Order: sequence, then structure tokens, then C-alpha cells
Amino acid sequence: MTFKVVIPARYASTRLPGKPLLDIAGKPMVIRVAEQAAKSGASEIVIATDFEKISQVAAQHDIKAVMTHIDHASGTERIAEVAQKLSWSDGDIVVNVQGDEPLIEPALIAEVAQHLANSKDAVMATACHAIHDEAALLNSNIVKVVIDAHGNALYFSRAPIPYPRDDVYKNNIQAYRHIGIYAYRVGFLKQYAELASTELEKIESLEQLRVLHHGYKIGVTITRNAPASGVDTQEDLDYVRRLFLI
Repeated sequence: MTFKVVIPARYASTRLPGKPLLDIAGKPMVIRVAEQAAKSGASEIVIATDFEKISQVAAQHDIKAVMTHIDHASGTERIAEVAQKLSWSDGDIVVNVQGDEPLIEPALIAEVAQHLANSKDAVMATACHAIHDEAALLNSNIVKVVIDAHGNALYFSRAPIPYPRDDVYKNNIQAYRHIGIYAYRVGFLKQYAELASTELEKIESLEQLRVLHHGYKIGVTITRNAPASGVDTQEDLDYVRRLFLI
């Protein structure tokens, strides 16, 4: 099983301007992400960006970068453009690794790719881990996923799903937090770019709901360990910087 990794890296960020280029122990954040991805066993690492400076920084670190349109609504659309520009085969597996996750576990990247390779029905794969406390279940910033008997996603939501109606049930709830990493086959990436956006996708602000709405299956691997959080705030950045200096 071989797979590629694409790292979408937009320059614009409301909370952390220029986030992909922020320094972490002497290297830009997006380069730290690419270095983690390189440990996963991926056959190719590509940074997909809409900002020339990011492309230049990638070249300085001998990492391939592809310039993409500035108006993509999601990372998936950006990756679809990369796959088309690089003429990847329909059967190739591509993993979307977010450009603000310098602590991403290489093993998780490979695990999601393998899950898709093993799936006959799913066009995408992603990951989740168990939620063990009520506060996380009720937190709208934490995306939840429910899974069917075949390991495919039934739905993703910012709301608590499944909803614990009874207190007794609440203490034994089996809920999962979605991890924002995706694997796709290139053939489906080409189809995704043509799928119409949906109301559910807009309401929840979750791009993967477009896939479910149109009747496709998303495989979900359950990982035991909660992954490190991405960098969304200055506090997150300060924390990651401290870790890299240890």
C-alpha cells in the first residue's frame, strides 16, 4: 500500500495571520508538518498553497509545493486541484494533513491511508477517538461522529451525538470525537470537485457532510490515543514552541 500526503496551507487566518509561516524552533510551521508527514511512509509530500512565499519556503526545505487557486472553499477542493495538476492516477490514495498540526502522529497518517486501502465501499477515510467526558460531548467546537456496523460514518455534528437522553445512559455513552484527517482516492477527488454544496454542510460548517449527503461512504478508523491539538490560537502556538525546545 502506497499513499501520498498533501498539506493544504492557506496564508489567511483570522486568529493567527500568516499561520503556515510562523516560526517553531527555527522552522516554519508548515515545514514542521511536512517533516512529520515524511515519517509516515508516504511516497510523496506536497504542500498546496495559494501564497507564493509559502511555495518559496517549501523549496528552500526541498519540499514540493503546488500553487492553487485562492478561492477554494475547502482543503479537499485544493487537494483535488493538486491531483489534477500532477496527473495522479485515479487509484492513488492521498491523505489530507492539515497545515496547522505540527504534532501530527505519523502513524495516524498511515493508519487512515491503510483504512481506505482496506475498504471496498468507502471513497474516503478519516479517524476518531473515544470521548470520555460530558464536557467534550457538549462542546460545539468538538466535532462528533457516529459510526455504523461496518465502520462507516453515519453523521458528523458539532452537537452531542448520540444524544444521552437518560442519565444512566449518559454514564456509559459510546461517543467519538472526529479527528480532522482524511484519505481519498484520486478518482473520488475529481468527483468531489463537481459535487454541489449542501445545506447540512453549510449549517454545521463541516465539508465532509457533502460526501454523506450525496450518498457516498466515509470509513472511520478508531484510534486509541487522542491526537495533539492543532495550532489555532497564540496559546496553542506558545505551547507547541515549548514542546519543540524540550
